[in-house]
Amino acid sequence: MPDVSNIGATPPTNHVQREVTTIDRFRQAMRELAGGVAVVTVGEGPDRTGFTSTSVESLSVEPPRLLLCVNESSSSWKQLQKRPYFGVNILRADHQVLADQFAGRGGLQGEERYRGAKWTTLSSNGAAILEDALAGADCFVEEILLRHGHAIVIGQVRSILLHANGQPLLYWQGAYREIARAQAK
Repeated sequence: MPDVSNIGATPPTNHVQREVTTIDRFRQAMRELAGGVAVVTVGEGPDRTGFTSTSVESLSVEPPRLLLCVNESSSSWKQLQKRPYFGVNILRADHQVLADQFAGRGGLQGEERYRGAKWTTLSSNGAAILEDALAGADCFVEEILLRHGHAIVIGQVRSILLHANGQPLLYWQGAYREIARAQAK
């Protein structure tokens, strides 16, 4: 097992740093990290909103927990503080328009982002779940850690909607992508 006692310590002197880490350089590097696209929904009724995310992670299976990050200046963060539950909707390859809506492209805000799709809830006080998502998770906030202008949110998964037939929507190098299945030989 690696020694974790010196995490955060000065890097060894034999470490070669190729280029200085700048914001632009960091962004370029992170564009190389392909990610599944999800829509995170928060709030209720006319106050509901949400955002597109490529940073939803499975924290643990037992107990089932998800981890996501929310910008503290966003309307989603404000709603999450009022109502501590959220929905995670894993998007299909044909959900690019919806991903753009929840990313705020076209100037859509709040409840406007939900238009053109069918939504449901999985619990009496749950956030919206996309009816035709590859998978949807109804979550309750278990813990929040504030760091660098973002809230790191751990969600307790209460219910799951699963339609695992279809291709996922991916995001890589600043564009949506799809997985091409290999032809059977």
